[in-house]
Amino acid sequence: VQLQASGGGLVQAGGSLRLSCAASGRTFSSYAMGWFRQAPGKEREFVAAISTGGGSTYYADSVKGRFTISRDNAKNTVYLQMNSLKPEDTAVYYCAAKYFRTSVSSASYDYWGQGTLVTVSS
Repeated sequence: VQLQASGGGLVQAGGSLRLSCAASGRTFSSYAMGWFRQAPGKEREFVAAISTGGGSTYYADSVKGRFTISRDNAKNTVYLQMNSLKPEDTAVYYCAAKYFRTSVSSASYDYWGQGTLVTVSS
């Protein structure tokens, strides 16, 4: 599975962005998907995850109520809608895929996209 993340950019605090992650391959619907982020000088952290069919979603407490993860299996794409952005959301955002079972642990993901930078100005 090859992943290509896009949609990052510069936004003011309180604004919104939608990240997309396009996957190659014909078995996208067999993979749970996750979004992670890494801020400068910090470790990579979990943001959100979604099950293979999209029926179950999981969020970090820091983004709950502001971010929404979704997927379109017909388009082999997973999305991260980010609202009410804060300066502390500034990071490189990565999408990741793992076969079948959803996880919030980055160590369990097998495939990673290249990352897209989100910068939130105050």
